[in-house]
Amino acid sequence: MRRLYWQRLRSAGGLARSLFIYWRPGRQRGLKRLYQPFIPPGAVAFDIGAHLGDRSAAFHALGAKVIALEPQPDLAKWFKRLVKHPTVTLLPQAAGPTAGFAEIAISPGNPTLSTLATEWREQIGERNAGFSKVRWEQRLRVPVTTLDALIEEYGEPSFIKIDVEGFEAEVLAGLNCPVAALSVEFVGGALDVSHACISQLSRLGDYRYNVVAGEKRDFRWADWQSPQAMCDWLSAGAEELPSGDIYACRSDHWLLSNDVPNDVENDA
Repeated sequence: MRRLYWQRLRSAGGLARSLFIYWRPGRQRGLKRLYQPFIPPGAVAFDIGAHLGDRSAAFHALGAKVIALEPQPDLAKWFKRLVKHPTVTLLPQAAGPTAGFAEIAISPGNPTLSTLATEWREQIGERNAGFSKVRWEQRLRVPVTTLDALIEEYGEPSFIKIDVEGFEAEVLAGLNCPVAALSVEFVGGALDVSHACISQLSRLGDYRYNVVAGEKRDFRWADWQSPQAMCDWLSAGAEELPSGDIYACRSDHWLLSNDVPNDVENDA
């Protein structure tokens, strides 16, 4: 009983922390400015690893039809409270290389760090100090779909956001359509995952890359980088950044001939 009490307390604390980080005042404005070049009105956008729905809300505000995946029941409940729009579809599923079922390891105190990536989870605490105290104390069997299946049902997205704690390359393995643009999270100490993501994208087509550090809202480089330049940056240690997102844009996309929106607000 005592253990259950402390677990519930940690869960409440973890949820409160996520609400503060992802739904603080002003954050939505920065998100919309960041994603506007990728998501025209009427487009489809996928939010894979939706958490509490802050990105889905921004996608919706830009006029997109949003398909969001969040397999954690507690987070899905809050998503529904925070993002109430008829053009936003929340699916209680994970994404992976094939359809079926998988086990997600949940960290009650840090629900945003829950993951399907077993090897990543076992090693990240030793490789990244920010994860040293994270404990994945719960397990849940969840349904898994693929990006290909989502595209077949909902249409090709103009943008896919993938934030699934070390499982990003596996999610991309379930994609066989060179979508216009997407983002994948990277984490210091596990940059092999990012290399695998670039390999998966190179399988699909010719992409150019940029980076957003942490929860900032500006791109790190004025010019989009080649796959080789991106791999070289990762191999050099990614400037020792603890985490962030890698953005990939198909080389024939109109965005690459326009200015990158570097004036977005850094409301991290």
